[in-house]
Amino acid sequence: MADLIVINTGPLISLSRAKLLEPVGRLPLDFICPAEVCREIEAGMGAGYPAARPAWVRPVALSAPLDPVALAALDLGEAAVIQLALEQGASRVCIDERKGRHAALAVGLRVTGALGLLARARELGLIPALRPAIDRIRREGAFYAEDLVCEVLRGVGEQ
Repeated sequence: MADLIVINTGPLISLSRAKLLEPVGRLPLDFICPAEVCREIEAGMGAGYPAARPAWVRPVALSAPLDPVALAALDLGEAAVIQLALEQGASRVCIDERKGRHAALAVGLRVTGALGLLARARELGLIPALRPAIDRIRREGAFYAEDLVCEVLRGVGEQ
């Protein structure tokens, strides 16, 4: 059975803009997202952004209302992703935004982002090289700190 991972809006949008959803969807992961992420993506599509909700991401409703403390510190999607991971017993989340990553780590979740998913796709041979994928995702507007990019590239032997 594939590992369960809860994915946030940001990584889906970045991967979609760079046309990298397909290889990520072939990873041996069971991707879920809360309804709040689906609504954020649909709102983006209504504003003219590309479709970023692939069929391999399964929406799952939260079983309890969002924690108001989490909402005070995080955006709606990040708070919902963390809560859904805790409710579903998922040990891993995919969040790119720094505050969301720190909050997820603080409650004991493992965190990856779009670059981590692409690195895994590279390791499994689903993409031939990571650097061109990172260059493409950055050209499409995603920002990643240079030290993070170097670390991810080193991790797959491309630095």
